[in-house]
Amino acid sequence: MPVTQKDMQSWIEMLLAGREANPDLDLNDYLAEIPKLDSLADVPAGTPVLIRADVDAKPGDKVGEGDIRLRSMVDTLNYGRERGWKLVLFGHIGRKPEGSLDKVAGRLSELLDTDVTLVKDWWNDESREVSPAVKEQIAEADNGAVLLLENTRAYDIERLLWKAEPADAAKLAEPLSQFANEMAEKIAKVYVNEALSAGSMDASSTVVPAAMDRVALGKYIASEFEGPMNECLKTQLVVFSGLKIDKLDDLEAMISRGSIERVFAAGSLAMVLRKAIGQLDGKPVCIGAAEDPAHSDKPYFIPDDRVEQAKKMVSEGREKGIVFVVPVDSVIEDGSVKDVLQPSDQQFDIGPKSSALFTEKVAEFVANNPDGAVAFHNGVFGMFEDPRFEAGTKNFIPELKKMTDGGVKVYVGGGEGGKALEKYGEESWATHVFTAGGTVLNALGNEPVPYLAALRAAAVRTAARA
Repeated sequence: MPVTQKDMQSWIEMLLAGREANPDLDLNDYLAEIPKLDSLADVPAGTPVLIRADVDAKPGDKVGEGDIRLRSMVDTLNYGRERGWKLVLFGHIGRKPEGSLDKVAGRLSELLDTDVTLVKDWWNDESREVSPAVKEQIAEADNGAVLLLENTRAYDIERLLWKAEPADAAKLAEPLSQFANEMAEKIAKVYVNEALSAGSMDASSTVVPAAMDRVALGKYIASEFEGPMNECLKTQLVVFSGLKIDKLDDLEAMISRGSIERVFAAGSLAMVLRKAIGQLDGKPVCIGAAEDPAHSDKPYFIPDDRVEQAKKMVSEGREKGIVFVVPVDSVIEDGSVKDVLQPSDQQFDIGPKSSALFTEKVAEFVANNPDGAVAFHNGVFGMFEDPRFEAGTKNFIPELKKMTDGGVKVYVGGGEGGKALEKYGEESWATHVFTAGGTVLNALGNEPVPYLAALRAAAVRTAARA
């Protein structure tokens, strides 16, 4: 059923409002209302099915290298092929519009043992239409065929919600309703999301479901949310790092659940916590360029309101017995180590004293917690791609093994955290490694995962029409 501009405006407002749209819902409330793949068992052979696929991958020379996200989709894709559905996959690769999914198509062909056709030039931003040739190509495809639409981020329509504000909903309703309706009319009216890592406000993940007759979560994504993601809601130790200060909101939400006993921090998150702890303890701390207003346009800049937020978090956390472990020295841009940052310094990694402190505090946690404790590790401690700034991350990865060996269930966020474990350790050092980082933080944090909000809304809409 086509979505009207009015309905799309309400849809966009719901997405942009985040938690405020449904403040009483938690992760499991969303999951309970979204159909799973088996709900589509009655979809007949020959039906086109649109799959929001986890195709943001860089396949290596052979299967098993750089393709974990692609491999995660195989069960869902085979489920559809066995039923004779015409599978139309779409998704993005990287953030740059010029990226191509040609190598992804090749690897999917290997994984599925069938030809995967890459479809280029499938959308026209000016006319806001799906190419008529695509509809014909799907109609002519054999049952069980797999087609892959080229990088969605090559088109402006995919990125319209990235920086949108609630006040923009009215003007965005027209192009986005056209996009959703075109996808439903010319490609498919059945939609499956099997893209765990696609947590951004991409239109393919958050808008297209509005025009679908039926939606569902894929096998892998459902199992991740219902299993290890739910286990992480009970985490007692969290290792948080990264450049973006907005992760402070996620940490705050995780702490509010009441299970966290110990917080290890690095990156911008550690800088704001160091500043807050210094002010609370009457020992002022300089965090270098991160607090210089001249750097206010940089992602690592920490404004005063974030320091106040951190102070409140630390103060309330200490009352609950939470231990905050933050760096005591830093590796700066020239590779040198400093205990005290100067106003012009920028931290690029934690220093050796910090690594020693983290090791000590991990040992304390393992000794004081019985088997079955839960730890969540996310991100890396510095610009680990550069050998000058990799020591902090490299030194900490073995601590994951120590926790695992000590009976702690260790969950590692995907993205850089997963890459670091692969580079400096072994997958067996953790209980589970997610194929996504940001999505996990959304699920554990304060805001709903955008595509779960969209799928729930689509499911509710479909049920109301039944």
